[in-house]
Amino acid sequence: MRKIIIATLLLLAPVISSASETVHLESADIDLRDQASLQRGAKYFVNYCLGCHSLQYMRYNRLAKDLGIDETTLRETLIFGDAKPGDLMTNAMREEDALKWFGTAVPDLTLVTRWRSPDWVYTYLKGFYLDDTRPYGVNNIVFPLVGMPHVLVGLQGIQEPEIEPPHEKGGEPVIKGVKLVEQGTLSPEEYDTMVRDITAFLTYAGEPIKLERQRLGFYVLLFLGALFILTYLLKKEFWKDVH
Repeated sequence: MRKIIIATLLLLAPVISSASETVHLESADIDLRDQASLQRGAKYFVNYCLGCHSLQYMRYNRLAKDLGIDETTLRETLIFGDAKPGDLMTNAMREEDALKWFGTAVPDLTLVTRWRSPDWVYTYLKGFYLDDTRPYGVNNIVFPLVGMPHVLVGLQGIQEPEIEPPHEKGGEPVIKGVKLVEQGTLSPEEYDTMVRDITAFLTYAGEPIKLERQRLGFYVLLFLGALFILTYLLKKEFWKDVH
């Protein structure tokens, strides 16, 4: 219960910097029908994120079934340690270690895109920049004073903030964006694609049945439309002799 409360408070943390108020969230432009993108996103998440963040409501075998991953590939590329296909996607990080290293419990990410939005997650993963005042030397344009290190810095490269002078005398400077000053192993376009894949996977994890729900919703509305017509005709038949 304590972990859930801390994680919720972390997600509910108010915006404490005027910089974030001016941030424009970039469109993630994800497609949940793009199975290849979801597969890549699952691979990236397991390799770069699962060490700290869990998906405690998602099972490996459910993921494999939905994304078209056979069991051999699942075991070889997405399952590490002694985990089994039927296990939930948790990790071994202890709460006391997280508090020591990051100053807070590390939140589970199963519902992060439903709570924040895919655009928020996409912009967040692109929004780290150098900040020597922070414990890990980085800050984030959409989550000021973030405690998370930039685990993808080797892929993205190093970014610096674009600072706008204060609009009023005595005001605080505003960070209007970030700029890449040292490219990582991926080009900006390749990094954007990677982050989009991770965002798509997290969006899927937040509601695995979303596409099925939308498909069934279409037929439900079609049925209700036909029922309305039949009900209207029946009403006319019953009331045709009533004056």
